[in-house]
Amino acid sequence: MASTLSGSASAATEFVLKTIAPRAPLHLLPRPRLSAAAPPFDTQPIVLVQAPAGYGKTSVLSQWRRENLARGVAVAWLLVDERDDAQRILPGLVHAMRSACARPTFGRVLLEGATPAVRDLEGATAWLAEVARLSLDIVLFVDDADRMPADGAEVLAYVLHNAPPNLRIVVAARRGLEVAFGDLLAYGQALLVGPEMLRFRLDETIALIGNRFGPRIDADACARLFEATDGWPLGLQLALAAMAHAADPRQTVDALVTGPGSARDQLVGALLAKLSPEDEAFLTRISLVDMLHPDLCEALTGDAGAPERLARLMQQTPVFITSEEGPWCRLHTLVRDALRERFAALDADGQTTLHTRALEWLVGEGMLQEAAHHALAAGQHQKAYELADSWLHDAVKQGHNGAVLDWIEQLPEKELERRPRVRLAAAWVFALGQRHEEARWQVERILAGPDTDTELRYECALILSAAAYYADEPDRFVALFEPWADQPPAGASWLAQNHANRLAARAILLGEPAQARRFQQRVPRGEVGKGHGYISRWGDHFVGLSYLWEGQLRLAEEVSLPALTSAEADLGRRHPLTCMFAAICAAISYEADRIDEAAALLANRLDVLERGGTPETVMLAYCTASRIAAVRGSENRALDLLEALHAMGVARRLPRLCIASIAEQVRIHASRYRAQTCDALVRNIDDIMTSDAVPQGPLWQRSVALLLVLARARADLAARRDGMALQALADAADLAQAQKLGVPRIELMALRAFVLEQTGQDGRPLLHEAMNLAQTYDLTRTLADAHPALADWARRVSAGQNDPAASHAIAEPRIARPPAPRGTGGPRAVPGVVLTPKEREILELLARNLSNKEIAVAAAVGEGTVKWHLKNLFGKLDASSRKHAVRRALMLGLLEEG
Repeated sequence: MASTLSGSASAATEFVLKTIAPRAPLHLLPRPRLSAAAPPFDTQPIVLVQAPAGYGKTSVLSQWRRENLARGVAVAWLLVDERDDAQRILPGLVHAMRSACARPTFGRVLLEGATPAVRDLEGATAWLAEVARLSLDIVLFVDDADRMPADGAEVLAYVLHNAPPNLRIVVAARRGLEVAFGDLLAYGQALLVGPEMLRFRLDETIALIGNRFGPRIDADACARLFEATDGWPLGLQLALAAMAHAADPRQTVDALVTGPGSARDQLVGALLAKLSPEDEAFLTRISLVDMLHPDLCEALTGDAGAPERLARLMQQTPVFITSEEGPWCRLHTLVRDALRERFAALDADGQTTLHTRALEWLVGEGMLQEAAHHALAAGQHQKAYELADSWLHDAVKQGHNGAVLDWIEQLPEKELERRPRVRLAAAWVFALGQRHEEARWQVERILAGPDTDTELRYECALILSAAAYYADEPDRFVALFEPWADQPPAGASWLAQNHANRLAARAILLGEPAQARRFQQRVPRGEVGKGHGYISRWGDHFVGLSYLWEGQLRLAEEVSLPALTSAEADLGRRHPLTCMFAAICAAISYEADRIDEAAALLANRLDVLERGGTPETVMLAYCTASRIAAVRGSENRALDLLEALHAMGVARRLPRLCIASIAEQVRIHASRYRAQTCDALVRNIDDIMTSDAVPQGPLWQRSVALLLVLARARADLAARRDGMALQALADAADLAQAQKLGVPRIELMALRAFVLEQTGQDGRPLLHEAMNLAQTYDLTRTLADAHPALADWARRVSAGQNDPAASHAIAEPRIARPPAPRGTGGPRAVPGVVLTPKEREILELLARNLSNKEIAVAAAVGEGTVKWHLKNLFGKLDASSRKHAVRRALMLGLLEEG
């Protein structure tokens, strides 16, 4: 004890490294939602950061340290370990405070033993009292707290429970904090930050990769990497390291995402290199299941010690994603896929045995869907088919269409004949995609069976109407559903929500979006939603779409954004319904001029919408993506996306997609007055409309009429045929009004005002009304995208009018400015309370290697004053020379590199 509690130089040296903050990561990305100044962190006196290795705990602590230093707060750092018992931790706390506050005399009496022997909680009390007497706000970071012995942890708990108002404490550990400080958490005196909060989100992943590689990596590649790593900070860090050494970083992303390859093997190999052969074999065997449980691991391996081994590996290796609640966990996707390659190398009998053990345990737990996969892998085909029969139809109701489709592809026709519920599930998944003829054939086989009661025939009508909706045949959709429209199923049935969804879709097609919302409000959502959240989310989809139809973007976002978040959590980011919500939210974000947010919402989702989205959301997504590219100055990319939409319409025999693509191309070319190109594109639309493949139903014809007339009006504008343009715009306005399309109606009003002004008439009253409506509906980009000349005229009118409220009707385009060049005159002093303003000024000049005379001239003081300030700086920084003072200030965060 004499060596630790003495004031000798050796004791001080022992704690130097423990009280120096670790070097911040080279490409540290400050995340705004985790900012120390953001709620709820800004009001919490104690923050507990707990997560397994690889979740970036130290990176977050480094971010908070820098933010607190920038706010002028003194920051203390203490790294604890197994040696920090009740008496050793006290010198660590004292030296941490000395470094943080530049107070070399802090705790001198306490450590030098001028008072009777101070130890344990008495010493902690004296330390807290001295902290309370400081006229400073202080943040104390304690890292690796789970490594402390029990008596040291008791002292730390005492400090947390009795911290004075000027002291905030952040404790980081891999485990155990929620138990040790459960009372603080229960009473709201502490905040627990877990793995879910530390995991990167998509926008943060895009920002992280963008800061490192710039335009060499697009948002789609960032999204693919995000999905492959589950936002796992260590996985992203390892991927970035591999990408940095590649000539084309996108190829590295492809190698990591698409499957086996040297890039992924190197990453996973680095994580597993330190494992013993027994641990590696254990991970390989348990990798065959998606979700891990201690009892399941014991059943797989036949080892009674498997739960303990799993718990140890979860603590020591950064390859698990743990659950916030309960014992379930899973391997990170990259690691699991690599381990499954090793599992595939095991002998066939060993694989079969493990699959059989997994099957038996999962069946016993009632997890039939997971059990069916292992039955098939174990060669027990009839058992697999029986299990599939028990859950496939329910899986459709829950939105697991991909899993159902995978099973349908493996089932022989004779099994479908024996299992009508499986055939019903097959019809559903074929209808909710592109295989509409197969859905119709399956329904015919079902109706040809002996047991076709009313409920079954109704469900078959729902399947056929869904297929018609996806095939963009609105008239057929309405005709198929019409006989059942006035015969709603029982109120608590899952079919009741499906019935309301069909009524809502029909109302939107008929131009009555408010009726769509009314139908959804009448469904007893609380009962129907139990176990069938997927079907209820379809109701949210139609409500959001109805608001978007009317131009009520804020209300559409209030419905669609929470639904998107919920769908991502339950169904996955690339589920078709999730992507449809994303298309609506992206259109709303784009209209609000949140361009980066809109791009992130669509990232790596267009291909899913192409395969499984409704025609409406496919058009919405592609047109939004095209406009995003145009705003970013990439007109060729914008046109390429529209050509892709056209090609998709041709391939899927959906002419409305082709017409929408061409109409949007006309908008782009008309804004540049390319009259010949616009006229040629309009002729292309006319050719499509006269072809035999075009549906002749009134609903379909009405759905493309506005696109056609508006394209002609834009072509007339490009050719400056003002009279024809006015007539076409008037016709288009009537169509928009009849269909209650909010955004096109306001856009057309502004375009008519613009043409009137061009022909010498007074278009300002009409423009003012359009601007006022755009402000009411939060339409930031509508008038700006209608035509560049219109946008310029609207801004001039807005700037010159007297009504202050109307001056914001047209938002000025936000032009990104390059960041201001940083000064090259040397390090900059960080504002704070540790040093006085004059000391900070002297320290900056000292860092530029100026002499005392030069400092005196620059600071407008005498040389004697300079020497006096330097003496104070040397004392506060515990420095022995000018260079030492600068280096100490940099290390303590009092200087920032220039």
